[in-house]
Amino acid sequence: MGTLFAVYYFRDFNLGNTILFFAAMLIFDMTTTAINNFMDFQKAKDEGYKDQVNVIGQEKIPEKLVAFLIIFMLVVASLLGLLLVYRTDILLFFIGGICFFIGIFYTFGPVPISRMPVGELFSGVTMGFGIFFIAIYVNVMSGTLMNLTFAQHGYQFALVGNYLDLLIILLVSIPAIFTIANIMLANNLCDLDEDIVNHRYTLVFYIGRKMGVLLFNTLIYASYFAIILAVVLRIYHPIMLLTLLTVIPVRKNLATFNQKQVKSETFVLSIKNLVLINGASVILLAISLVF
Repeated sequence: MGTLFAVYYFRDFNLGNTILFFAAMLIFDMTTTAINNFMDFQKAKDEGYKDQVNVIGQEKIPEKLVAFLIIFMLVVASLLGLLLVYRTDILLFFIGGICFFIGIFYTFGPVPISRMPVGELFSGVTMGFGIFFIAIYVNVMSGTLMNLTFAQHGYQFALVGNYLDLLIILLVSIPAIFTIANIMLANNLCDLDEDIVNHRYTLVFYIGRKMGVLLFNTLIYASYFAIILAVVLRIYHPIMLLTLLTVIPVRKNLATFNQKQVKSETFVLSIKNLVLINGASVILLAISLVF
């Protein structure tokens, strides 16, 4: 979506940077998933969870091998990121660094982000906006969105940006932010009882299951509202309104999820909603290029 929006709105595309970013992004995403499983395995209080639920216990994977894979993937993703910085500018180093920091400490450390009531916020914003923004940033000409300069003498620096473009990017990334946050929210709704046993006090623990389900529904409908608003403001082509057709299967998924939040049965509906809304957006954004 970010790459297509760079082409559609900013009329810019850099194939080399896009390939590098996609590779770094996917490898780092696998790294965070591995860290997540590794930390959950080590911190689990319930032996049944370690042996039957967590993939490391299920498949009897040696912990040293998991640790090696995490470090290896982190190094590869970091090197690709540094290559992207070299091909773009120093500001990407700090933007990407923030995303790396959040990704690593999302599940790593004594008090990981995922075990706090801010997991949905950090996952949604980091992946939904952060990835979307960087995908645009590596495609547009340097200085188009933001520019960081350092004084030749002294210790001064200046950060200049186009706040209108940043607000536009934020608006069009809202469906991605909210649907990604909803995956974390659905996970926490389904795992509430298990999380309490394993001392994970997520957002659902504080607001309750009923309010969590209400928030789950609200974020979905807010995603559609953001698309409509982007069309009204003439950021998107009117053809993007066809995304609203996905509300039919999405509402059916919501109705099923509202009835029961079971990991093995209804968690997948949060992923289906993400694919429906963002998948339709990708297809229609690509078609928009024709116009």
